[in-house]
Amino acid sequence: MRSLVIGGAFLLLCVSWLGLTTNTTKTTFGTREVKSSNTARSTANASRQPSFQGHLVSGTHGAVAVETQECSDVGVEILRQGGNAVDSAIASALCIGVMSNFATVLTLYFYLRGGFMLIRSPNGEYEFIDYRETAPQGSDKDMYRDDPLLAQRGGLAIGVPGEIRGFELAHKRHGVLPWAKLFSPAIKIAREGFTANDYLYEKLMRAESWLLEDDEFSKIYAPTGTLAKPGDIIKRPTLANTLEIIAQEGPDAFYTGHIAESIIETVQAAGGIMTLDDLRGYEPIIRPTISTYYHGKKITTCTAPTSGPILLSILNILEQYPLHALGRIGVNVHRLVESMKFGFAFRTEFGDPEFTHLEDRYQEITTKQWADKARANISDTETHSPLYYQPKYDHIDAHGTMHLTVVDENDGVVTLTSTVNLLFGSRVMDPVTGIILNDEMDDFSIPGIPNDFGLYPAVYNYVEPGKRPLSSITPTIVESDGNFDLALGGSGGSQIITATLNVSEIYRLMCLSNKKISLINILL
Repeated sequence: MRSLVIGGAFLLLCVSWLGLTTNTTKTTFGTREVKSSNTARSTANASRQPSFQGHLVSGTHGAVAVETQECSDVGVEILRQGGNAVDSAIASALCIGVMSNFATVLTLYFYLRGGFMLIRSPNGEYEFIDYRETAPQGSDKDMYRDDPLLAQRGGLAIGVPGEIRGFELAHKRHGVLPWAKLFSPAIKIAREGFTANDYLYEKLMRAESWLLEDDEFSKIYAPTGTLAKPGDIIKRPTLANTLEIIAQEGPDAFYTGHIAESIIETVQAAGGIMTLDDLRGYEPIIRPTISTYYHGKKITTCTAPTSGPILLSILNILEQYPLHALGRIGVNVHRLVESMKFGFAFRTEFGDPEFTHLEDRYQEITTKQWADKARANISDTETHSPLYYQPKYDHIDAHGTMHLTVVDENDGVVTLTSTVNLLFGSRVMDPVTGIILNDEMDDFSIPGIPNDFGLYPAVYNYVEPGKRPLSSITPTIVESDGNFDLALGGSGGSQIITATLNVSEIYRLMCLSNKKISLINILL
């Protein structure tokens, strides 16, 4: 059996996973075999492909694709200890939350964030867990009308986090290792420290003007009075203490105990409106998955508020075009772009399904019949103004994300994306817990003036109490004849949709050709 695990940022990254007997894990831009540490490192260095900074390796016990080598190793070790894909994904995500080292995206907002998890059980059943942030109960759609920057910086920018509750639900339903064991690697890294790299230093330099003036941020990233440089060790002992409490006492310690009280005190001191009731009341949601068949392969992804339906709609439009037969020529690129325009136009009608009540419309967009109508309006010789593609509202551009993918030896699969938004989140850190607070409220649309084409901000994505903002996240799993074939997802805001789309088509071409590396190099 041939399978692929893909994760990463703007250029999605891949690792092959063959049969069931050698672990693999991903470095910053690729994967590496882990039969032994020395062999692994030499294999990784020898296999790098300069054009996309990654490499392809084979494995047989499972695969982990995470942004950093250290956190990939964490995920693999959990598999070695008898954990499954869900256990490995949770431990890897906790590791990423601690390291915050900008390996490929801006992953700074430990635990005050949310996201989505698509799970494929070994028996082939799917589950979609939505643990996206929600708007505090005191929110309203006009709260940023006079000053949109309040949605990005300070206490009003902070959404109610869902990640720990989401992990709790996934672990209860699917995990096999003890909850506390999944936290141990992250606690160790937070307490003993990790090495700053060039990418982290670049981001610190961009934040220098305010970071050095902030007592809490400077303790971590400029403990000597100057910014941490590549090679310096960064420790987060306060965060390690917080993780130990959550590991030993469970998720309630985060949402109802002293941790929650400290977070709320910090949020409100920064001008926010989140309350203890908001934290206590947060619940993740199990939503239905959706799927389509693309050239005989079953593509499964997530419903709104993710952009999974957009991915399926574009694939359905493209399916009838002879992309492989004609090759990468101008008309095929044109057809791809035009198909994306129709998909993104529909995305302006998206929002939290608990508030939009547009289930019939969401289902319509993923049908072959809708795709036929859209395709009939695509000309091979011309393009059109944005209004031609029938958007209802202005498009909102999403921000950064963190993605990881895990496959275990039983074909259990997790493709998980967490939202992290702008650099350093709201720029608010809780001094007691060491948690950097998110700015996820910026993912909502803000009422205001129309854009250059007369389109107003999307009403379906206005702020409402308890509402989840729209997301570009698109976790996806591909099957052939009922067997797991491919898991992918990405980070990079609105580019997630198009990157996932491109990799889905690339994989189809790979199945028609044995030129795996050349296809990835050329098409990405």
